[in-house]
Amino acid sequence: MKQSRLHFFFLILIVLTASCSGKQAVNPQEKYDVEKSFEKANVQFEKKNYEEARAAFLEVKNRDLSRKFAPLAQLKIADSYVQEDEPERAVAEYQRFFETYPDHQYASYAQYQIAMVYFNQIESPERGYSGAAKALVEFEKLKQMFPRNPYKDIIDIKIEKCRNTMAEYEYLVGAFYYKKGSFMAAVGRFDGLMKKYPAYRGEADVLFYSGMSYKNLGQKEKASDFFARLIEKHPNNKLVNDAKKELSSINRK
Repeated sequence: MKQSRLHFFFLILIVLTASCSGKQAVNPQEKYDVEKSFEKANVQFEKKNYEEARAAFLEVKNRDLSRKFAPLAQLKIADSYVQEDEPERAVAEYQRFFETYPDHQYASYAQYQIAMVYFNQIESPERGYSGAAKALVEFEKLKQMFPRNPYKDIIDIKIEKCRNTMAEYEYLVGAFYYKKGSFMAAVGRFDGLMKKYPAYRGEADVLFYSGMSYKNLGQKEKASDFFARLIEKHPNNKLVNDAKKELSSINRK
């Protein structure tokens, strides 16, 4: 009897100790609401609280066992760096998306965004060559990897701008050599430009200054050929009159 009373006393003591400890027991069955957490993170993103949003998206990514919201969270992390104008970090996060979710339905979006990060660095022919070159590679990769991507209608336009930017840079370098009197170097640049970018919109200028470079090098036959091509291919260009004068002068001599 005394032993049963003693057991009862200890049982009461354990219950009282637990109730007075001031700590709530954690329910191991409580589930993490990943959808609600994603929505809260997105609210922070929309408010432009990007650091807080990234922390919340990272938690979603790490705790989403369903992998339904984790890929979206990774993309939003990358998007946040785009919004904060941190291109290198943005590209790194989009590439991390590829490594983790290579077959995801938004993989083409991530690739497009990488290309656009570089494309948006194009400011002018003098400063935008590097961005244009990198964007061109990424756009071509997008077309190859995702032939049915939803950006097909605008990719070719952006590719053309990349090519024109790169061609314009080559032209400016050639023009610099021409003005400096380095006519052989100018010809090398102009020749490379026309071979690599045959659709360059400033072709008339390239033809004219190629002709002028050859004229200054004493190679009149080659000079005449470039002036004649300019007159034939771009009859309404403002340089045609000058080309005709140069051609006439060469022929007289």
